[in-house]
Amino acid sequence: MAHPETGIVKDLTLSDLADIGVLGLGVMGANLALNLAENGFRVAAYDTEADRRASLATGDFADRFVDCATPEELLAAIRPPRPVILLVPAGDATEEVIAMLSALADAGDMLIDAGNSDFNDTRRRTAEIEACGQRFLGLGVSGGAEGARNGPALMAGGTPEIWDRVAPMFTAIAARYDDEPCAAWMGPDGAGHFVKTVHNGIEYADMQMIAEIYGLMRDGLHMAPDQIAEDFDRWSSGPLSSYLVEITAKVLAARDAETDAPMVEKIADRAGQKGTGRWSAIEAQRLGAVASTIEAAVAARNLSAAQDLRTQLTNASDPDRGTSSTVGELMPSDLHDALHAGKIIAYAQGFDVLEQASRNYDWNLDRAQIARVWRAGCIIRSAMLDDIANTFDAAPGHLLAAPGVNQQLVQLVPALRRTVAAATLDGIAVPALGAALAYLDQLSRPRGTANLLQGLRDFFGHHGFERTDRPGTGFHGPWVER
Repeated sequence: MAHPETGIVKDLTLSDLADIGVLGLGVMGANLALNLAENGFRVAAYDTEADRRASLATGDFADRFVDCATPEELLAAIRPPRPVILLVPAGDATEEVIAMLSALADAGDMLIDAGNSDFNDTRRRTAEIEACGQRFLGLGVSGGAEGARNGPALMAGGTPEIWDRVAPMFTAIAARYDDEPCAAWMGPDGAGHFVKTVHNGIEYADMQMIAEIYGLMRDGLHMAPDQIAEDFDRWSSGPLSSYLVEITAKVLAARDAETDAPMVEKIADRAGQKGTGRWSAIEAQRLGAVASTIEAAVAARNLSAAQDLRTQLTNASDPDRGTSSTVGELMPSDLHDALHAGKIIAYAQGFDVLEQASRNYDWNLDRAQIARVWRAGCIIRSAMLDDIANTFDAAPGHLLAAPGVNQQLVQLVPALRRTVAAATLDGIAVPALGAALAYLDQLSRPRGTANLLQGLRDFFGHHGFERTDRPGTGFHGPWVER
């Protein structure tokens, strides 16, 4: 609908106006715009790169796009009150675009940040934008480029009225599980982006544990990638059924077109990260929640980047490492059950972080609803999430305290213990699986060792402690001069 010579949107009738705008037509933005158009919505599209706009204006569903050459045209092309989805890199770029659009927008217009923004920024931006009479929605989007195009999981945070205005569009384009859309309002201000952050933290832990099981099969059981792929493919249709287990089988089965070697063996042993997993670990610490499997996964990625140092220190700590074959005594069912137990514990930690945040920020997060939104479209989608949703409906406490989950762990944890013990004896690092087991062991022992910690704190800092035999606080040991 742009003017053929000037590119200025003009003479648009009410019926020509778009239902929603998309600013930022990179891979995610373009795919989300196509998803909206395919579902019957008219989309005003803007990007500084004209070829990105042209690909939409001349491609599939071209008649449902309004090609906008400037931000002003973008706003003019949308039916008021104007919802605009922003899909630009998080951080400074998002800050600049929000400031620019807010200066151009009218009262009641809606800015929707669908990037991987820090929820703290979303909370601040919500207050700033809404003080100007406009509206702001932080939208967590999971599923990658494929999800954006064919059905993502969507986690919204902001005032409910904004969500009500755009919900028909977002529920239409979202992934579906048993015909239920995987899109929902999570809570006020930064709630949606926080839920997405924790999702990504669980994703880090899940991927790391999968990689650790692969490492045990490769280095402990001496299996070839295609053999490991067969096991993961079989596991993908059982209790471990999930997107990540499914694609693990595909990655391990793939071969390099140039050398015909297993593709995984041609990939450098260094893993990147964009920061959301790290944010999960940081926020868990701030909230006093425990996310040790996520923290271990983040640390493992950091260590993977230190490849030169890892090469330098090979066998430096233990020259005999790798000479035993304890892992070789494990059964494939042990590795399956160890991964299953680790995943349950990682989910439990993630949902506990969400619960702590909900209390801290007064969000009233519905963990059953979150689990349902994650059942399809997102990266951590798995069969167990439907069970987790039902568990939270019936028992809203800690996931591991639910009777059904506890009974599962009774069956699975012996395999996790055997696996971590064997890996440790053979010198094969399993940091995330080990962290999951240590978390469960500490959580399930009524008597730990914090009494000594408190005694030490009192000795060097006169911090005081509680006693077991009388009420009150501020007691001191005989080492403190009175």
